[in-house]
Amino acid sequence: MDDLERRIESYLADAVRARGIPGLAVGVVANREVICCRSFGVTQLGSNQKLSPEHVFHFASVSKPFVATAIVQLAERQAMNLDDRIGEILPYFRLADGGHHGITIRQILNHTSGLPDVEDYGWDSPSLDEGEAERLVRSIACRELLFTPGSDYRYSNLAFDALGDVIAKVSGGSFEEYMKTEILLPLGMKHSSFFYPEIEGDLRTTGHVEDPARVSEVYPYNRRHAPSSTLNSSIADMTRWIQANLSRGELDGCRILGPESFESLWTPSTSVPDAPGVSVGLSWFLGEREEIRIVQHAGQDTGYTSDLLLAPDIGAGVVMACNWDGNHPHDLCLATLDMVTQERSPG
Repeated sequence: MDDLERRIESYLADAVRARGIPGLAVGVVANREVICCRSFGVTQLGSNQKLSPEHVFHFASVSKPFVATAIVQLAERQAMNLDDRIGEILPYFRLADGGHHGITIRQILNHTSGLPDVEDYGWDSPSLDEGEAERLVRSIACRELLFTPGSDYRYSNLAFDALGDVIAKVSGGSFEEYMKTEILLPLGMKHSSFFYPEIEGDLRTTGHVEDPARVSEVYPYNRRHAPSSTLNSSIADMTRWIQANLSRGELDGCRILGPESFESLWTPSTSVPDAPGVSVGLSWFLGEREEIRIVQHAGQDTGYTSDLLLAPDIGAGVVMACNWDGNHPHDLCLATLDMVTQERSPG
């Protein structure tokens, strides 16, 4: 263990104790190599099962860059176009005010579609049925646009959920199967899935709510919200996702996306009104820290929080997952990335 890894582990161990975090896992990549893959705490309060880097967390909205990658992959294969209107792919896509005609796939990916957000995720009454993707799209026929597509920015989980049905219809299979066979397995993310029942029982973690933390009564999974929110993954797997992104779509000789297509994910397409200096590519949030380009996405849901930071120009990245929604690890992630950028040369 080198000095940098030792300092990272000491810093995070102190934070877990001081904040009363049930469990925290971290993966750190420098010069495109994994230098730290560690866990702290337990899988569930009241148990003695220590958390490991292979244990699986709910990553919430960190799901979205995976979905965006799949959409760009389908576009690269000429199965669809980012500027296609979603209604051309899903003829039953309707809104009460008729505004659905103008919404493009690109506008969904950069949150300028005008679609509203989810009102109830149904974590307490989940459905596992494959037909949920289409039913979700059909269920929004009573909703109305918040603004004319392309004219403003509003983060929408509902819009990303609709992309699950797009992927299913364009690929000819289920959303979850496409993500598994075309994204997760090619990158060696063998313990990851958008379909929670596939996760091995001994690798599952439990979410915690409130402060001080207590065990959550629900696990945040409902198949209709898989695209926006329900990536289940481990830190060990997520370090591979970081490496693939830092290598512009390739890992261990397997390429899931061409370099030019990959760069479109990180090309600014709209600004975020409430966050000066932050723009959106295709799902990813783009900014700078100490004059270093940062590509980022965070997640937060019932019982879980997560954060993923990339500094692609220097080959660095940090991912964290926490099984408690009372503490978001964004500040811990930033501090860890700072340790890396201050010591590592460009990669």
